[in-house]
Amino acid sequence: MRIWRELRKNKWLYAMSLPVVVYVFTFSYVPMSAHLLAFKQFSPGKGLWGSEWIGLDNLTFFFTGPDWLGVTVNTIYLNLLFIAAGTICSLCIALLLNEIRHAYFKKVSQSLVILPHFISIVIVNLMVINFFNGQDGMINRIFSQLGFEPVYWFQTPAVWPCLLTIIFIWKGAGWGSIIYLATLTGFSEEYFESARIDGAKRLQQIWYITLPLLRPTIIVLTLLGLGRIFYGDFGLIYGIIGDNSLLFNSTDVIDTYTYRSLRSTNMNSYSNAAAVALFQSVMGLITILFFNWVVRRVDNDSKLF
Repeated sequence: MRIWRELRKNKWLYAMSLPVVVYVFTFSYVPMSAHLLAFKQFSPGKGLWGSEWIGLDNLTFFFTGPDWLGVTVNTIYLNLLFIAAGTICSLCIALLLNEIRHAYFKKVSQSLVILPHFISIVIVNLMVINFFNGQDGMINRIFSQLGFEPVYWFQTPAVWPCLLTIIFIWKGAGWGSIIYLATLTGFSEEYFESARIDGAKRLQQIWYITLPLLRPTIIVLTLLGLGRIFYGDFGLIYGIIGDNSLLFNSTDVIDTYTYRSLRSTNMNSYSNAAAVALFQSVMGLITILFFNWVVRRVDNDSKLF
């Protein structure tokens, strides 16, 4: 009865949220039924519900293979690099943009730092090839002019975690700064006026006022990033690395490994890929629950839920 009274009292507010609820249910919850593929031997002719139930056999495809530990470590390592570097750079960009007082220059600067987000990964791949390709790449040409030996980037797996992180920052840090910048604009100016009266410099205001006020936003966005720590940035990594097996030791993540398996001629490849996707989902849930529990113990006001 309490729920019914609440619905009647705020019926128009709930009616406004109905399209979002339908959208989330349709595209986020209904597709979860496909996780059943992880426990079946999928046959396109029989469909999802008619395919034979085989239990946990599909998980052996991933966990008994020789590469599962390496791709899992690569996924976690690269995502930690992306989260840490992306958070720091997005935060710095937001702070710098917030310090610009000229409105037109601020709009132009914000547009320029956001622009890489809209560049297709195909174009990014061409740019990376032109920069790092063998002897003809721009970087190796500069090295040759300076008297250094060329580096064969696409044959050197050790450098790619750093290169992928740089590319990730260039492409996404400006876009990620939007939320921080929006949060900054909501801070009361009275805090900063009081600090200026007390003689605080601009850097001191940022350190002692801005960053503490931004802490809940930083924690929430970091928790959301950690929730997808078992999902590699497939578009970025596969778009640049492709099927270059020389770089798999440092760049092959769960998503690219699953995609290559899905392209195989194995009739059970759909179910194998679904088993890996289920593993990613479960581990992501466990990760975000664990870190949310840690945040709740340290700072209860900053928890995600």
